[in-house]
Amino acid sequence: MVHSLVSLCAREVVSDHSSSPTWLRWVPRELYGALLEAAFACYRPLAVGELVQRWPERTLRLGGRRKTGQIAPSRLCIQALLLAVVRGLADQRSALQLLDICGLQGDEGGMGDPMGGWSLTVALCTMVIQAKVGAQRAQRKEGERERKRFSALERDRDLKRERGERMRVKGLQDDETCREKTASKGPTSEKELIKGVRRRMEMERKRGIVVTGLKGSKLETEGKEADCEVLVHVRADLFVNARSWERVRVALSTSGPLKLQCRYLRVEEISVTCIRTLLNQLPHRTLLGIDIRYSSLGVAGLAELLPLLSTFPELNSLRLHYCNLDIRRNNLGQEEVLRDLSRGLANLQELRQLSLTALRLPGQLRVLLSSLPQPLEVLELPYLSLSPADLAYLSCSHHVSSLLQLDLSENCLDETTVPSIRRLLSQASSSLQHLSLSGCGLTDALLGLLLPSLGGCWALKSLALALNPLSMAGLVDLVRMAARMPCLRQLLYPNPLEDYQPGLPNLPSSTQLLEWPLDESSGISMTSNQLSKVLMDSGRSDLFLTCDLLNYDKDSVD
Repeated sequence: MVHSLVSLCAREVVSDHSSSPTWLRWVPRELYGALLEAAFACYRPLAVGELVQRWPERTLRLGGRRKTGQIAPSRLCIQALLLAVVRGLADQRSALQLLDICGLQGDEGGMGDPMGGWSLTVALCTMVIQAKVGAQRAQRKEGERERKRFSALERDRDLKRERGERMRVKGLQDDETCREKTASKGPTSEKELIKGVRRRMEMERKRGIVVTGLKGSKLETEGKEADCEVLVHVRADLFVNARSWERVRVALSTSGPLKLQCRYLRVEEISVTCIRTLLNQLPHRTLLGIDIRYSSLGVAGLAELLPLLSTFPELNSLRLHYCNLDIRRNNLGQEEVLRDLSRGLANLQELRQLSLTALRLPGQLRVLLSSLPQPLEVLELPYLSLSPADLAYLSCSHHVSSLLQLDLSENCLDETTVPSIRRLLSQASSSLQHLSLSGCGLTDALLGLLLPSLGGCWALKSLALALNPLSMAGLVDLVRMAARMPCLRQLLYPNPLEDYQPGLPNLPSSTQLLEWPLDESSGISMTSNQLSKVLMDSGRSDLFLTCDLLNYDKDSVD
C-alpha cells in the first residue's frame, strides 16, 4: 500500500505526542482529517482525543467499508474518540454537530484489538448517558452561579432602598424645616409639591420594573435548563441483545446534548415486545435496515412488527435469521396471519433487500414476495425449504430482472427444479452480480444442465457452489466455464469427491460433505494445482479460486 506525502507527514507528526501542544495551535482545518486518519492507523489514542475534541468541521465521518488489508480501529482509539466528543461539548473550539461512525465496528478478537459491534453499542449508550449527567451537573453549577448573582443583586437593591429611605426621611425633615422657615414668607407653591410627589412615584415605578425583570430572567433561565439543547447527533449501527437492551433503551430515551441515531439495527435473542419498544424510540428518518436473529417471533410476531416498520420511510433492508417462522405446522388461523403478513410487507415502500434464513416457509414465497411494491435487488433465501412451486414463481416474478444478489443455498435442487433455475438465470443474466448455490445437492449431471445458463450471466462477479457433490471432472468443467465469464472475479468451488477419505456415501448431503474428513496428504494440493493450470490455460489471471468456505467474502470484489 503506497501512502501519499500528506499521509506520511501526518504519521510523523502524530507519532510524538509531546509536541502536540506546539502544532495543534497552528494546523489548518484542512489537515485535521489526514492527522486523525494517521492517529487511528498508528494507534495514537491521545492524538485522536485531542483532534476530535477541537474538531473544526460540523461533520465527522468514520467507519464505512474498509479497504482490502485495512485493519479496524483499535479499542483504545475508539474509547478516546468517544471521550473527546463528550469533552468537546464544553470546548468553544469544537464545531462538531454530526458524528457518523456507521461501520466503525470490527470483529471481536481480531488483529489490533478492534471493538466489536456489541461493545461499541454499549460504549455509545454509556457516552450518551454520561453526557446527559455532565450537562445536568453543568446546569446545576450555572444555576448556582445565577442564584448567587441574583442574591447579590437583591442585596445591592436592598441597600439602595435603605439608602433612599434614609435620604427620603432626611428630605422630609429638611422640607419641614424649610416650611417652618418660610411660614412667615407665605404658603409653598402647589406646583413644586406636585413635582416632588410625581418624582417619588416615578422612582418607585422604575424600581418595580427592575425587580420584575430580574425575576423574569431567572424563570427564563430555569426554562432553558429544563429543555436541554441537542449539540451533537451521533449516527451509528446498533447491536442489541438481551444484556444490552436496557442500556440502549435508556440511551434512546435520554434527552441531552448527544442524540443517538441508528442506521442499521441488529437485535438478537430479544422478544417482540422489546423490539417494538426499540422501534418506537428510534428516530424514523435515519433507520435504513433491521436485522433480527435468533428471536422467537413466529409469523404472528412478525405480522405485529411490520406495521411499525412501515413508519420508517427510508427502510430498505429487512433480514430475518432463525426467527421460528414455521408454516409447516398446522396452526389455527394461520391463513389469516399470512394475509396480515402480506399486507404488512406491502407497506414497505422502499424495501430493496430481503433476507430470510431458515424460516421453513415451503410453498409461501408468492405470499411473501408478490405484495412487495418495488422489485428487490438483494434476495437471500438459504435454508428456506423452497418447493418447486416457489422456484417456479421466483423465476417469473417481477423481482428477478432487477436482482443483483441471489442466495439459494441449502435448498434442494433436482431435475424438476432445474427448468425454473435456468429460466431464473436467463431473466437475471444482465443484472445478477452475486449468486450462491452452495449445498443445493448439485451433481455433475445437474451442474451440466445449468452451466449454459450460468455462463450466460455475463455480469456475475462472484459464484459460490461449495458443499455440492461434484467429481473432479465436473469441477474442471465448472472452472472452464467460469474462465469464459468476463466479469467473474471469485469462484467458491466444492472439494471434489475424490478429495474425501473413503466411506463417503455416493450422494452425500451438504452436512456430510462439511463433516467428513478430507484426505489432506495429497488430494487438496493436487486439486488446487490442476484447477490453477486450467485457469492459466484459459488466459485468466484475475479470477480467484477458493474452497475456503469460512473465509469466503463476496463483498471483497466490489
